[in-house]
Amino acid sequence: MPIVIGVDLGTTKITSIAVDTQTGVLVAIGSAANDGRVTATADAARGHSEWDAKQIIAASCRCLAQVAEQLGNHVGEVIGIGVTGQQHGMLLVDSHLNPVSPLINWQDRRALEMCPEGDKTWLQSAREAIGNEAWKRTGCWLQPGFMAVTLYELAKRRIVPEGARALFIMDYFTAVLTGADPVTEPSCAGSSGVFHAPTRNWDDQAIKALGLSRDWFPPILEADQQAGTLTDEYANKTGLPAGIPIFAPIGDHQASFLGSVADPTNTVLVNVGTGAQVAMFTEGLDFVPPIELRPFPVKGNLLSNVGLAGGWSYQVLEQFFGDVGKQLFHVPSTEKLYNVMNELAAAIPSGADGLRCEPRFSGTRLDPTVRGSITGLSPQNFTAGHLCRAILEGMGRSLYEGFLAIQQINRAKPTLLVAAGNGLRENPLLAEIVSRAFGLPMLFTRHREEAAFGAALVACVGTGQFDSLEAAANRLIVTSPDPKFSVC
Repeated sequence: MPIVIGVDLGTTKITSIAVDTQTGVLVAIGSAANDGRVTATADAARGHSEWDAKQIIAASCRCLAQVAEQLGNHVGEVIGIGVTGQQHGMLLVDSHLNPVSPLINWQDRRALEMCPEGDKTWLQSAREAIGNEAWKRTGCWLQPGFMAVTLYELAKRRIVPEGARALFIMDYFTAVLTGADPVTEPSCAGSSGVFHAPTRNWDDQAIKALGLSRDWFPPILEADQQAGTLTDEYANKTGLPAGIPIFAPIGDHQASFLGSVADPTNTVLVNVGTGAQVAMFTEGLDFVPPIELRPFPVKGNLLSNVGLAGGWSYQVLEQFFGDVGKQLFHVPSTEKLYNVMNELAAAIPSGADGLRCEPRFSGTRLDPTVRGSITGLSPQNFTAGHLCRAILEGMGRSLYEGFLAIQQINRAKPTLLVAAGNGLRENPLLAEIVSRAFGLPMLFTRHREEAAFGAALVACVGTGQFDSLEAAANRLIVTSPDPKFSVC
């Protein structure tokens, strides 16, 4: 049986899966914690987020080695590798692919620090430089943690080494495995803030306006194009055969959509992890902020509403309850409280007896200074269960409002609602609330690793197993209303 591998370089976890190209069944899986964070304590307090790229690569290779070991005698049937990973952030490398900076990832908030002049932040300065109309070409507003914003600050401070190139972590991983010159792909480049959506290439006007060098950015290939083949060195490190084709790496948001949605024209995807997103496919270029236009692999785009209230909002409440136990009752929590919180919330009627929460505790995509609110408090609804219910309903409302903003652009009336991310799979009450808000039954894939599966589908098409990504998804993705129906 022909087998393809998908690798997802996530922020908290790295995953590699092997997929049977005839059935879509996962025949092997490897995972490892992403323990590459190296941010100094003082810098972390300022919102910096720095990671050791070499440690991430080493963990990713261990995942591939796990897959190779599980495949055993079938390892010779691997015909291609697809790669995805966290978007927006960047690292600098020299001409020999040696990192000359840490990976400054998407969580980094140094762009919100004041410029030396003291009258604006780095983000405000970058937005002014690029101009108010740039988003119409690039598909998004500049945000903290974006490659272009981080590069802008580094360039202004004159700490970009001579001859350096800026890569996404999945670009770096692919180049290391193949030994070839680094490349990127539209769904990755689109997260930089300086991508030209109409031509699916770098936006030279935006790059020049920010005072950046065009030489810092790698060439762009489409996802089904081969970036190189696995070298002998990394064949030995992973246990996979040398010479396996590796395809241009894709962004994890698009990979999750690709790995979850079998019918892109009639489906809305809701993804709840630490954050939350709503997305729909479009063949057009029309969009209005806060919606972002994100390039889809090979062709088309996603209309994406990102930065919505996700699992982190529920985590804030869980931490609050833990703090109450510790501070008031001197009983530190040794276990997560989510199961108890869900039980309490399920006992509260819909509407939480008038208690309403807007769980935007860390701001919105357009305004990071926005904060959450809790209103409608009364003696009757000021309980732990009501708070849990109100936050879950606020998360569901945020997702549905995100969809309505997309619908105003494309006028679509999807018939399918597909879930991605463990925030919905592991919380049946939240899934029920979201399903009710959308007025559609929620469907789950039979595999949890949606992004890695999407990367594997890229390899399916790149190796000629399918003519298109849509054909591969339609054949290999299986969904059910039951989140536990066939986890593999």
